[in-house]
Parts: sequence; C-alpha cells; structure tokens
Amino acid sequence: MNEETKNEQQQVEDVDVKSDEVVEPIFDEVNEDEVQPESSSSVVVELEEKLEEAEARYLRLRADFDNFRRRVTLDREASEKYRAQSVISDILPALDNFERALKMQADNEQTKSLLQGMEMVYRSLVDALNKEGLEAIEAVDQPFDPNLHQAVMQAEEAGKESNIVLEEFQKGFKLKDRVIRPSMVKVNQ
Repeated sequence: MNEETKNEQQQVEDVDVKSDEVVEPIFDEVNEDEVQPESSSSVVVELEEKLEEAEARYLRLRADFDNFRRRVTLDREASEKYRAQSVISDILPALDNFERALKMQADNEQTKSLLQGMEMVYRSLVDALNKEGLEAIEAVDQPFDPNLHQAVMQAEEAGKESNIVLEEFQKGFKLKDRVIRPSMVKVNQ
C-alpha cells in the first residue's frame, strides 16, 4: 500500500474507534439485565408524567394558536369594515363648511346658481359617504345618550321632558356601528 492509502485507512479506523467510544457508554447506562422491577415501574411513572406534561404543553400551544388566529381574523374584519374611517374623519369638517355655506341667503341670481352648484357637490359627497356606511346621528327631540351626544349646554324649556336634546350645534356621525363624531347638543335640564 502506498503512503496516502495508509493515512486514509488510519483516519477511518480513528473515526470507528471514536464512534464506538461514544456509543458504548450509552448502552452501558441502560442495560436491560441490570434494570430491576421496582426501578422500571418508577421509570414508567416518570415517563408517563413527562408525556402528560408534553400533552398539556401541546394543548396550551394549540389554544394559543387558535386564539391568535381568531384575533387576526377579527382584526382583519374590523380593518376591512372601517377602512374608510380616517378619510371620512378628514372630510367631515368640509361637510360642516358646506352646510354653513348652504345656509347663506341668496340675494341675486349669481349667488343662487352658486349655491345650487355647491348643493349638488354637497349631495354627491354625502351620497358617496353614505355608500361607505356613514350615517348622521339623530339628535333633536331625542333622549340624551352620552354615547352618541356631547352636551355643551343645558337649558330649561317648559314644554319638553328632562334630558331631551333641544338643539344640535354640530352634526354627529356613525360609520356602521361605530361613532366617529358625537353630536354637539344643548340638553333640557
């Protein structure tokens, strides 16, 4: 044999010796002849306990994953349902300005035609927002609801019941079932 072949054979023998050295102690530790009946039952009990712990850990992990999946689904549905909320919130002040401008009295034909054009733009804007799920909150002559109304004034009117909205200063809006902006109102004492 040449020198290189001898070196390769020596390396293979070294590897075989090392792997035998690792495997033999493991087999020495668990020798079936040496296992006593009492220790085997304790080993079985110990293994059953470990199995129960592993099953419990698995069930907790699965429950956590199911909760995570449910939470992600609910978040996705909510974001889809209320996707237009930020845009609508930004447009509401423009709607308020349109309403104030439309309350202006027209003196001549030019002003009347300008107001008609503004009203058409206002109506198309309101229709587009209604298609997205925007609803105006009814306030006047309704019972005061702190979830829908923001009381900025109180007054006493004789012909009305207590806690009834007398006047609306700023319209409130809901997007589907979520209040975007509460109505600013005057409430009867």
